[in-house]
Amino acid sequence: MSSSTAEHMTWHQAHHAVDGVMVHPSDGEAWKRFNSVHPHFSAESRNVRLGLCTDGFNPFGSFAAPYSCWPVILTVYNLPPGMCMRQEFMFLSTRLMNNKKRLMNSFAK
Repeated sequence: MSSSTAEHMTWHQAHHAVDGVMVHPSDGEAWKRFNSVHPHFSAESRNVRLGLCTDGFNPFGSFAAPYSCWPVILTVYNLPPGMCMRQEFMFLSTRLMNNKKRLMNSFAK
């Protein structure tokens, strides 16, 4: 990590939320709940908080095709909104390939 990026890793701690407006995951109830359940972790603002994201799509562009692909992406939530969703801070951890016919057969059993 570069020194210019490292200085932004504590942004979530210093930023002040406006009531009723969520501009970053740190403004949400889940973040606040995590802080209360894990006070030792949240006491150090440099501890890295990661988000796990996924969204399936059909790699062949047809809904009738029996395959789908689910990329699983890690994002760094310590960074400000303008940075945490940029491509250089999103990491493809794995991708799940799925045959819909085989999946449907496994549900039918």
